[in-house]
Amino acid sequence: MSNNNNELTLGAPLSGPVLTLDSVPDEVFASGAMGDGVAIDPLNDCLHAPCDGVIIHVARTGHALTIRAENGAELLMHIGIDTVALNGEGFALRVKQGERVSQGQVLVQFDLDCIARQCKSLVSPIILTNGEHFELRVLDLKTVKVGEPLLQIAPRSVAPLQTAVDNSLVHASTSVRVNHRGGLHARPAALVRKTALGFSSESQVHLGDKSAACDSLIGLMGLGIGEGDEVRVSCRGKDAEAALHALVAVLSVAGNAAHPAPVAVAPRRANTEADVLQGVCAAPGLVCGPLLRLAAIELPADPGNHRADEQQQRLDAALEQVRGEIRTTLEHARQRQQVEEEEIFAAHLALLEDPALLDAATTAIEHGSAATHAWRDAIQAQCAVLQALGKPLFAERANDLRDLQQRVLRALLGEAWHVELPAGAIVSAHELTPSDLLQLSAQQVAGICMAEGGATSHVAILARGKGLPCVVALGADVLAVPQGQRVVLDATHARLELAPSDARHAEVHRIRDALTLHRQQQHAQAQGPAITADGVRIEVAANVASSAEAQLAFDNGADGVGLLRTEFLFVDRHTAPDEQEQRQAYQAVLDAMGDKSVIIRTIDVGGDKQLDYLPLPVEANPVLGLRGIRLAQVRPDLLDQQLRALLQVSPLHRCRILLPMVSEVDELLQIRRRLDGLCAELQLSQRPELGVMIEVPAAALMAEQLAQHADFLSIGTNDLSQYTLAMDRDHAGLAARVDALHPALLRLIAQTCSGAAKHGRWVGVCGALASDPLATPVLIGLGVSELSVSPPQIGEIKDRVRHLDAAQCQQLSQALLDLSSAKAVRQACHHHWPLS
Repeated sequence: MSNNNNELTLGAPLSGPVLTLDSVPDEVFASGAMGDGVAIDPLNDCLHAPCDGVIIHVARTGHALTIRAENGAELLMHIGIDTVALNGEGFALRVKQGERVSQGQVLVQFDLDCIARQCKSLVSPIILTNGEHFELRVLDLKTVKVGEPLLQIAPRSVAPLQTAVDNSLVHASTSVRVNHRGGLHARPAALVRKTALGFSSESQVHLGDKSAACDSLIGLMGLGIGEGDEVRVSCRGKDAEAALHALVAVLSVAGNAAHPAPVAVAPRRANTEADVLQGVCAAPGLVCGPLLRLAAIELPADPGNHRADEQQQRLDAALEQVRGEIRTTLEHARQRQQVEEEEIFAAHLALLEDPALLDAATTAIEHGSAATHAWRDAIQAQCAVLQALGKPLFAERANDLRDLQQRVLRALLGEAWHVELPAGAIVSAHELTPSDLLQLSAQQVAGICMAEGGATSHVAILARGKGLPCVVALGADVLAVPQGQRVVLDATHARLELAPSDARHAEVHRIRDALTLHRQQQHAQAQGPAITADGVRIEVAANVASSAEAQLAFDNGADGVGLLRTEFLFVDRHTAPDEQEQRQAYQAVLDAMGDKSVIIRTIDVGGDKQLDYLPLPVEANPVLGLRGIRLAQVRPDLLDQQLRALLQVSPLHRCRILLPMVSEVDELLQIRRRLDGLCAELQLSQRPELGVMIEVPAAALMAEQLAQHADFLSIGTNDLSQYTLAMDRDHAGLAARVDALHPALLRLIAQTCSGAAKHGRWVGVCGALASDPLATPVLIGLGVSELSVSPPQIGEIKDRVRHLDAAQCQQLSQALLDLSSAKAVRQACHHHWPLS
């Protein structure tokens, strides 16, 4: 370790009251197991560098980092207690591991309110982790401001005596699963270090091809060991066996390996308020009303000895009934373009075909079980397997199986899903299922709260899509609340208030009325332009598939049509629409939009979207096959007919043509030449603007070359996401990970905008990302000037634009390109541009 023997005075990294370590509400910090130091109860929202140095460790979740000073002293700064459980929420890192920093530089920006609501304490320890080489003196202060002197560090004159170890005697090693919530972050790493220092043997922890000595706090944290990861521990020395047993105990005991942690019950700040339960927000909102509890179906004991053929027939009939119900749900979701709902129930349909599940039920029936009990037991066995993995995400997926358990049991028992609920009821349950959620939403319940469940579960996704306030992980106490008791569900802050006063009820109604008024104001102002605070105009257009949808978009304030999907004319019929029918359909859309422009995408079928009258070869990978513009190479007559129809709309200058699935410049040039030829045939003096969809990585990488010959570029983030991430967006198991805010996607968007700008071309986004208000500032910051969204969201997105500063968006968005994941980007967006 480098040590230049210089004394050092450290400036305060935070402002606030100064506390001694023994007053920190955490036994590991308070005991000095991590080292000597001090703590600050922060009043500001930024952690600053206490000295010049190098960042030698950054916690994966951004809540802690370590700086090595010029004289070799290493200081760990830990924002709050138990903040690892936030998994990065509320923290925005401003530095990277290995970066050299200057005293006073901002290292981390954090959300005080977010941390205070969800964690044990805001008190933030500052620890000297290599105190064996240094002496530390805390200045006598009651409060401090950032940069003021806080600590003095001087090298020890005599290094501690090192005990010689005879490593030739014993070598021991074993594997162990790390069960500490959140993995081997600072606190559990300190316990491992403290345990190792109690033995003379050398000990190490190994994860894959990486290793760290157990007496090195930084080394242990640097391994990035997550909760549930399996590691190998090795010890060498006279007391190796004893050291190994002690270290295994420390690594495994804390998380209670025998019992998987409850689903998504994130450690949270103990709520000291009377009659308030604290949980985890799954869908924001604020409502009040009577609390009513739903219970799952319970079966009586099974006497057994049933006729196997009869029970199998009963099960088969029930399964087919439920499949039919799910297919109906799927069709309704498709019609309403509810993509997430469609994906969830497509996954349910796949689960009902799972051979492991069906074989287990059939085997039980063959051994004399009733169909009801055989199905229940098969589901519960699969749920147990998922729960035993110890991963919250897998445990949440088990809830989808429980949904199928309830649905098939109802079919077997001849029971319909029916619960009488008063208007405005808040529903509680141990854990609701996706189909429960749809039924409750149809009955216009006000909110949902669950004892268990997770914020990333399918129920949570559906609740957010329905605008239904939902809190999960409230604990068993929520099930003991008397039926009909009047409560307030503050889902935004993850609170269930069990005994609200009349004044509190009145306040909730006032807040909800204000929110309703805000939405009405957004709609009332939607006809006006969307101009940022610093004067940049953003076009907010609409994605439509018919003239009726275009009329809705116009009424909602759309600045134009950013994407007309012409496939609606071609699908679900036995013959292709002729030129006249197409022209009339396109003209109707132009007429519905008044004097605004309309971007019409040429037919995007083929691959997985087959037409009866357009036989194409069967393809192993249809999404990589004959799609979009590639179809013109097989059936040029189809595209010619469509282009002729488009060239006959009036006024032609309001029509822009968009080409899908372009991957190289030659494809664009070929269509451009054909369009010019058709204009000549029809004696048109000017052709309409011609744009290119950027939906394959090749097009994004060639954006500058494409922009040289195209009039505009429009980014289709849905396809661009799946092609960039190599994840089928229709794959039930991967759908949640196909996130267009992934840094790789943002880099492609940035490159597209940069390439277009070199030729003075504008760039729009017509994919789902444009409709996400969280993404609005990012897209503006990267150079997008047009957003095409679903018609109901026009007012919301325009309002979002008006509250942004485009220059600030540009500055902050560049840093997002260097983040590690879509989740990290979303967290940073919430921090920089909170949603109201």
